[in-house]
Amino acid sequence: MSRGTLHSPLAFLPTTAAEIADRGWDQPDVIFVTGDAYIDHPSFAAALLSRLLEREGYRVAILSQPDWRSADAWRALGTPRLFYAVSAGNMDSMINHYTANRKRRNEDAYSPGGQIGLRPDRPTGVYAQRCREAAPGVPVVIGGVEASLRRVAHYDYWADTVKPSMLVTSKADLLGYGMGEQQIVEIARRLDATGSIESCRDLRGVAYRLGAREDLAAHTFPNDAGDGRTLELPDFETVKSDVRAFADATRIVHQETNPLNARRVVQRHGDRLVVINPPCLPMEEPEMDRAYDLPYQRRPHPSYTEAIPAHEMIKDSVSIMRGCFGGCTFCSITLHQGRAIQSRSKASVMREVEQIASDPDFKGTISDLGGPTANMYRMRCSKPEVEAICRRQSCIHPTVCKLLDTDHGPTVELLKEARSVPGVKRVHVASGIRMDLAREDDEYLEEMAAHHVGGHLKVAPEHVSDSVLTKMKKPANHTFEEFAERFEAASKRAGKEQYLVPYFIASHPGSGIAEMIELAVFLKQRGYRPRQVQDFIPAPMDVATCMYYTGLDPMTMQPVETVKKLQDRKMQRALMQYFAPENWFMVRKALLEAGRSDLIGDGPLCLIPERAPKEARDQRRSGAQKLGDGRGARDGQCPGGQRDSGPRRGSGSRRRR
Repeated sequence: MSRGTLHSPLAFLPTTAAEIADRGWDQPDVIFVTGDAYIDHPSFAAALLSRLLEREGYRVAILSQPDWRSADAWRALGTPRLFYAVSAGNMDSMINHYTANRKRRNEDAYSPGGQIGLRPDRPTGVYAQRCREAAPGVPVVIGGVEASLRRVAHYDYWADTVKPSMLVTSKADLLGYGMGEQQIVEIARRLDATGSIESCRDLRGVAYRLGAREDLAAHTFPNDAGDGRTLELPDFETVKSDVRAFADATRIVHQETNPLNARRVVQRHGDRLVVINPPCLPMEEPEMDRAYDLPYQRRPHPSYTEAIPAHEMIKDSVSIMRGCFGGCTFCSITLHQGRAIQSRSKASVMREVEQIASDPDFKGTISDLGGPTANMYRMRCSKPEVEAICRRQSCIHPTVCKLLDTDHGPTVELLKEARSVPGVKRVHVASGIRMDLAREDDEYLEEMAAHHVGGHLKVAPEHVSDSVLTKMKKPANHTFEEFAERFEAASKRAGKEQYLVPYFIASHPGSGIAEMIELAVFLKQRGYRPRQVQDFIPAPMDVATCMYYTGLDPMTMQPVETVKKLQDRKMQRALMQYFAPENWFMVRKALLEAGRSDLIGDGPLCLIPERAPKEARDQRRSGAQKLGDGRGARDGQCPGGQRDSGPRRGSGSRRRR
């Protein structure tokens, strides 16, 4: 029996017309349409935002993973009084559906039983269309990470083209970008008071389309923090045909991410103008607490009969903060959650830990106490007057800003108190930590090594080539090596044998065969054998995606070499798993092409032996036979990519942020 079957449907938000009737409602005020299964847990946006609306007195129904092939599921739930809230789900649908080589994944972690096919590709626009079919005239508000990262014209890796703003393709009335708490409640209030979606156009964190005959001058944004200017991006038609214009647009968007000084941005799409207001101001601690202290059931809706992988992974985890000031060029967190760290109070976090510990099914382990980065809790600029004017893309690259408060004391205090809660045996930190911050605090490192590492600690050096790391906005490689030594020493002092699980990326812009050979040699020397390889995926709006598409660094306009051919990407993957016998032929080819035959042989520094292993020869013969049969191997599958060669020091995998 699943955990959810222990709870009555009335404890959850209604998901069917019958459940709406059971509550005595004639109609919901808001219908939240989501591409994920309905899990009433604060880690899932549909639950958190809907519970916020419920707290404000609004009636909210959840339409979860509806059959999008017709509007029947929408009609069956009735017409919302105020608006539809539409989200593709917690994760970008295209990254959720496809690998880095554009091959269909065989599991959807946000669906019952991991079943695939319960939502379409890019569902935001599809769902918005069904809303309009089912209830013409009812406002449609789109949001979530998929819409958030497509609020302007953007490069779509899966279609290999520049696509217009999702406001244009979905024809939604309003787009809320970012995490959504502040906007969605205010949208409900204004629609309740005026019935006009246009009344929401001066909110922070929203974007909208002006009608062909509407004048931007008539739409003011009361930005007390900014300078009152409106910045115009190169129009859609230009960025679609001119890579330099695309890079210019990317740079402008990323320079306007600090809500304390961000300006309004507009971009013309044909005869329509997309208007993007500045981001929401960071949520203060009481606001964060109110969002996470709501009466979540922390379980999937009882209608599900199969486990949902994403819930199984996070059911006993606690989010303590959000946002990231790292500014990594391949990461979307800053564009979605914001650069400013927004933290919960210790009291709120402890209430959630105690709630988990009181569950009869709890096994004693808090699986994670963290966030996007586990050791940024309560870290902010120590000079608010400087933070208000700062446009720096990263607070810690190329060096840690001297004004950044890097005190780990609040985090250490939180960890100590969490593990003292009755019923809690262990508190793990699984989110991963920022090494360049952790090495600044000996007490934090000792605390982690002694109490909060379940044998392996996740870190993300991402590469070892300093030229690639600079393009990633990651610290130089010596940071990882210094941290590894200190973590090993701290683990020994704690009397524990523990290892780092380092994550590395293949095929990132700026990373060629020479740089990947440098990484492979490093892995060999340090004894790391990654079981799975992280391929770079160009997500919409990221700086690294701009590098990939345009061949330019948008911040400097300097050229960046990129890897786009499938064969070259497979070669980079193989080099990271040089030790897998099945990869021998591809690694040998890469080494010979790079003039590194010195790494072929039986010497201690060699990556592969002189002669092909039997497994490599067998695989080549098997591949030839399959091609002869007309079946062939699946394109984009790296031989040995799923091979478990056994970690010598650490191994692991992660889903992209």
